[in-house]
Amino acid sequence: QVQLAESGGGLVQAGGSLRLSCAASGGTLSSYSMGWFRQAPGKEREFVATISRNGGSTFSAEPVKGRFTISRDNAKNTLFLQMNSLKPEDTAVYYCAADRNAYMSGKRADYDYWGQGIQVTVSS
Repeated sequence: QVQLAESGGGLVQAGGSLRLSCAASGGTLSSYSMGWFRQAPGKEREFVATISRNGGSTFSAEPVKGRFTISRDNAKNTLFLQMNSLKPEDTAVYYCAADRNAYMSGKRADYDYWGQGIQVTVSS
């Protein structure tokens, strides 16, 4: 059982950067593979990136490859998403998620715990 809370969102111009954080409580972050998802208005929630329990492996969705970096600091029980070269199409609510089975999955159904989400808006 873990609770997740995102922070660091906001409004940024195209080409700018933001770093999202996801603070975990009620559990040890290293017990879970972690992921970021996002949901734009009128669209389904989509996979962004995932990271293994110890941070040694990652993979990202094609639209964000080369621009977004997922990382974690298990000692601080925190997950990060560094977002660079932001585009208007990155505008969405971003969600942190934890997978107790450590699949490193890109599928929503494989994640057990979710944050409330945080808005990222990229202006053109």
